[in-house]
Amino acid sequence: MPNPTAAMIVIGDELLSGRTRDSNMFHLAGELTKSGFDLKEVRIVGDDQNAIMSAVNALREAYDQVFTSGGIGPTHDDITADSIAAAFGLPIDVREDARAVLEAHCRRLGIEMNASRLRMARVPDEAVLIENPVSAAPGFTLGNVHVLAGVPSIFEAMVASVLSTLAGGAPMLSETVRVGLPEGEIAGPLGRIAEVYPELSIGSYPFLLHGRFGVNLVVRGTDRDLLGSAVSDLHAAFPNATE
Repeated sequence: MPNPTAAMIVIGDELLSGRTRDSNMFHLAGELTKSGFDLKEVRIVGDDQNAIMSAVNALREAYDQVFTSGGIGPTHDDITADSIAAAFGLPIDVREDARAVLEAHCRRLGIEMNASRLRMARVPDEAVLIENPVSAAPGFTLGNVHVLAGVPSIFEAMVASVLSTLAGGAPMLSETVRVGLPEGEIAGPLGRIAEVYPELSIGSYPFLLHGRFGVNLVVRGTDRDLLGSAVSDLHAAFPNATE
């Protein structure tokens, strides 16, 4: 049985301008792999409601789980929560459960619960809050869409919260075989080996080291025995290979 699928939407003008380098996709991909989800697609969109709505509606229909990153903070350009509500056709306002979480956090820190912080308690009707153990302001889940913060430390904590509630499939395993030959010399036998193992993903990733071309062959799949057999065949086909 195939693993459940997932997609991600990374939200923020700062990502599209090159001002900020995203690390959340890298983290999510690794955690999904360990939890038995196949990440199939990632989209990066700006702080534009129509773009966010379009991406959310397309991906929630196409994949089992969708994760968003960014745009749920206290400033005027944090429009993700409103955009998600609009995508689902639901009203959004300050929710008392989210307000209570933020007010308790403010009391602990001795800071004011001002209007800006209160914006982070605006959650669509029917959504389930996602715990934020780092800074308290919650994310939320609506249907199969999980709306998470963009700050990496908070995003990572929220990912852990969400994945603990989802049933995944078999963890994805991988092995890398390093071959000191250019792709043009290995393509034929590599293709024949890939045909023998249609259940596995066998990727070819070239590199240049000390002026010489080589290839990392990455074998991925959920069946450990099949994976081992494919790696053995690669070593037999390319005797100078290393792991």
